[in-house]
Amino acid sequence: MYVTLKEVLSQADKLNMAVGAFNTHNLEMLPAIIKGAEKQKTPVIIQTSCGTANYVGHRNLVAVCKSMADEYGVDVVLHLDHAKDFGEIRKAILAGYSSVMFDGSSLPFKENILGTQQVVNFAKEYGVSVEAELGTVGGTEDGIVVTQDEVFYTDPEDAVRFVEATGIDALAVAIGTNHGQYKSKTEISFEQLEKIQQAVDVPLVIHGGTGVKDEDVKRVIDLGIRKFNVGTELLVGWNKKSKDCYGANKENVSNRDNVMPCLDAIQAIVERKIQLFKNLDN
Repeated sequence: MYVTLKEVLSQADKLNMAVGAFNTHNLEMLPAIIKGAEKQKTPVIIQTSCGTANYVGHRNLVAVCKSMADEYGVDVVLHLDHAKDFGEIRKAILAGYSSVMFDGSSLPFKENILGTQQVVNFAKEYGVSVEAELGTVGGTEDGIVVTQDEVFYTDPEDAVRFVEATGIDALAVAIGTNHGQYKSKTEISFEQLEKIQQAVDVPLVIHGGTGVKDEDVKRVIDLGIRKFNVGTELLVGWNKKSKDCYGANKENVSNRDNVMPCLDAIQAIVERKIQLFKNLDN
């Protein structure tokens, strides 16, 4: 079924697991992600940046997600990631996205609340879930750069005020992860995450999931993480395989022969990540 973020995170909370949120960077990646989720028998969150949504077409993405959710019997969420502009959020909601993220993390606290409230009020009219971010996750994603000087952890007391004031469905937290990190692994502040979990009662979200050590995944899930974002690992996997294929094949070979191995690589990454996110030791 084509569902909302709130629905799949509620189920994840009951099972003490996280739902994989995978950034598709083109239309071709999307089916491989959903097929991976179907193989693992879990819901899946398809994420797009505003740039990808405008490149592929919002309604095209909605149509494919709805069609494949029905065909494969998978609960699929289509989520707009890191949107800072209300106009982009409005466009996605009106096109049929089932979830959006307003990223006001770079704004002063009160302005973040006001911007998030605006999005929540609009999204509720259409039954759309809303994620927001408090604190600042470092690194680079889709042209947005946050330096280490600009990074600050989510404050638990601020989180309580923020959640109560906005009525969001999920909270992205800053606990040491970085967008775009794939050549090294991050050191997570588990102490900070535990404080946040004890303070608020909404599902928590990890951004920069590619940089999280496999052995840390279980621990953060046990501390309330219910949505796990993965983008860079998919992009790197696609590009590496794509370079190999286009470099090895003649220029007159069907493009399918270059793209299909990339899809296999994407599905393999998705399935491996979902296995971790299931938190099967519980």
